[in-house]
Amino acid sequence: MKIVIAPQGFKAGISGMDAARAIARGVAAAVPDAETVLAPVADGGDGTMNALVDGTGGEVFTSTVTGPLGQPIDAQWGVMGDGRTAVIEMALASGLALVPQRRRNPRVTTTAGTGEILREALDRGYTRIIVGLGGSATNDGGAGMATALGARFLDAAGNPLASGGSALARLARIEVNGLHPRLSEATVIAATDVTNPLCGPDGASAVFGPQKGANPDMVQELDAALANYARVVSRDLGRAVAEQPGAGAAGGLGAGLMAFTGATLQSGIDMVCEVIDFDSLLDGADLVITGEGRADHSTIFNKAPVGVARHARAHDVPTVLLAGGLGAGYEELYDHGLAAVVSIADRPDDLRRFPVPDRRTAGGGRRAHPPAHTDRKTDALNPAHCWTCRPLSTVQPEL
Repeated sequence: MKIVIAPQGFKAGISGMDAARAIARGVAAAVPDAETVLAPVADGGDGTMNALVDGTGGEVFTSTVTGPLGQPIDAQWGVMGDGRTAVIEMALASGLALVPQRRRNPRVTTTAGTGEILREALDRGYTRIIVGLGGSATNDGGAGMATALGARFLDAAGNPLASGGSALARLARIEVNGLHPRLSEATVIAATDVTNPLCGPDGASAVFGPQKGANPDMVQELDAALANYARVVSRDLGRAVAEQPGAGAAGGLGAGLMAFTGATLQSGIDMVCEVIDFDSLLDGADLVITGEGRADHSTIFNKAPVGVARHARAHDVPTVLLAGGLGAGYEELYDHGLAAVVSIADRPDDLRRFPVPDRRTAGGGRRAHPPAHTDRKTDALNPAHCWTCRPLSTVQPEL
């Protein structure tokens, strides 16, 4: 039996590779004769840089840039094995994980750090740049990114705007004569897992704003600000991006990349699958196991598990999704190629409550298991408490 293990990272948990290794150990315990192939994936969000760079034998760099709250942070980015393609994961420079829960405020968070890495990649002469969109803390339409590349955002009095999404309500003029000169020579590709427009009920503010700290009043304020931003972009740059699929990705960074860098948007999961030659790994496979932190209605929008299942279905290989938790609408995934959707928790809970493994124990020690998976008296692993820890024969899956 050949089993391809292709999870993405679990937010507030472990990386895609650590998840793949942990699943492989479970498979080895349950089906010792099985051949396992580890192929961690990503969909433009968390883990995209590692999937593309590690998958091609590339190199990872660290740069000090402006974080989402304006503070200096160290952010990683990479270059693929071809030596000419830079990969930037916006979540590593402008991501939600970089902002403490109590300080999340999309009115003020900025994509400046993402733009600073993009500027560094251009300075180093990279002519193909992939920007992974997802996991953002921002709602500034990519204005911070564009400012780092030399654009100027001015109010009616000609003063530069402050950073953040709410300031865009006062935007009156955009000047682009100072944009980085090498942008005209570069091909920028935005990898994204969503197709949302910039504004409206399905836009960046309404759909993703609440998870970044926006209350209902803030959502309306931010949506109106992005609508004004889109009008000025259309007038001053001649680019109507508001209704483009994916414009609302990463708090509107999709729109900003299209407007200021001429970026094209591509499916993140399809890009990763192409780079790691995922289809070839499916030859002779009997089962695919994928995974993510939470499976719900939003997962159907071309996120990694559905993308993996789509590729597997083309080879007549069933796909099982292991999720950190199940949310509203997860049943819809059965209509999108998943043969089974299972929570790895032994009871409904928030994945963030579970201990996060460190490098010494990631996926391999006690700390990688939820508390209820252990004997409370001895703190030893108790497989009887958790189907993921038991042999597959006791759960009777159809393999």
